[in-house]
Amino acid sequence: MASSFSGDLSRLGAGGLVNLYRDKKLSPLDVTVAALDRVRDLNPQLNALCWADEKAALAQARASARRWQAGKPLGTLDGVPVTVKDWFHVKGWPTRYGSRLSSDAPQKEDSPAVARLRAAGAVFIGKTTLPEYGHKGVTDSPLYGVTRNPWDESKTCGGSSGGAAVCAATGMGVLHLGSDAGGSVRIPASFCGVAAFKPSPGVVPSWPPSLFSTLSAAGPIARSIDDCACMLDVIAQFDKKGRTPDWHALPLARPDFAASLEMPLGKLKIAYAPAINDVRMNADVAAVMKKMLPHLQSLGRVDVIRLDVPDIVDVFNKHWMAVAAHMLKDYTAAQKKKTDARLLHWAARGEKLALHDYLAAERARMDIGEYFKSILDDYDILVTPTTAMTAFDAGVNMPRGRDGKLWDDWTPFTYGANLARLPAATIPAGLTKSGLPAGVQVMAGYLKDTLALRAAAALEKKIGFAGWGA
Repeated sequence: MASSFSGDLSRLGAGGLVNLYRDKKLSPLDVTVAALDRVRDLNPQLNALCWADEKAALAQARASARRWQAGKPLGTLDGVPVTVKDWFHVKGWPTRYGSRLSSDAPQKEDSPAVARLRAAGAVFIGKTTLPEYGHKGVTDSPLYGVTRNPWDESKTCGGSSGGAAVCAATGMGVLHLGSDAGGSVRIPASFCGVAAFKPSPGVVPSWPPSLFSTLSAAGPIARSIDDCACMLDVIAQFDKKGRTPDWHALPLARPDFAASLEMPLGKLKIAYAPAINDVRMNADVAAVMKKMLPHLQSLGRVDVIRLDVPDIVDVFNKHWMAVAAHMLKDYTAAQKKKTDARLLHWAARGEKLALHDYLAAERARMDIGEYFKSILDDYDILVTPTTAMTAFDAGVNMPRGRDGKLWDDWTPFTYGANLARLPAATIPAGLTKSGLPAGVQVMAGYLKDTLALRAAAALEKKIGFAGWGA
């Protein structure tokens, strides 16, 4: 298939690519070569991919090109380059979780979301970096080192799906599979100026099982909400054969998220919360949100509200402490010397956590869920900044607060969606004076994933963010 497309291949979305393949104006091989060229040029300094298989990707692209030439694509993503967070299994590739103690043996089967992507004809570029076992909101690990922000390489890309967000921003693939148990697709997307979506738990079947249970969800990162919806249509497909023992998985009707974005939205009732408890945006992010607000108001009536959830950080942290302690409970002293010190810190706190305190946190989570439900009973969507600040220095675990001290609990805006089982999207709201992206978060009620996506897509089009390299 000879390409007649002369534009920038790295900026085409999944839907546009498929249309060009169908019209025989572009070959999946050309697109895959362009993505691999980006990897070769950018990955050495950004460290977003920890595993790349160029030979396999090119073979998949050639097979896709033959299918399109014959008019027999496998599915809606045939020939679209994708990456997979090194949290999920890809058959024939190792899953290392960012840990020096993990096995480098190739996996024998795909995780469910990966299997859906493969069945749809996606081309696998490689696996993306994460902190060790995804335990923090920045991306560095003893195994992979530091992953850097393409907008400013001295800054963090966020985490834990940091490598995926960097790949999305820079065109090292088109669609990127991440996971989110406390903001792990939304934080890096905000810091890197791309879109991401955390679905309601159960919408995307997940395996191996996560200790985070319904706190965690697999979700897409891409340059646009349109692309996130295209990916979600594929990975949200329920396995009717029962090969996925994920008891949270919901037997949804055939997903149609992408098509829903074309439906009229109507005027929305919108709750906008610029702060949560006593956490407010810094001046740079506040300036971006001020410019975003008229675009939000064009979607409907906006009421400014206060989010008053005083125990949200404590409840969230107790869940994470318990998971970390369980994860590391059989580690020897020698193994712990090879482990991220921050993960050891969380595990040590978890070891001191009494069972009744953990159960109290579970009970408090129910109250938090009811609190957010009460807001979303009165409003269609809840909008907040995604993070209170833009990307801070790479290689550190957290920023410093206004008092100059290390800010341990720096990202409470993202916790609510996980604790309350809500779908949540983030899109770029704009750039600060220093040239770093700031994100805006859109949440909707439980299982109202389509509404969250549609509202985020409408706001995204109003804002018109150009993206990295534009």
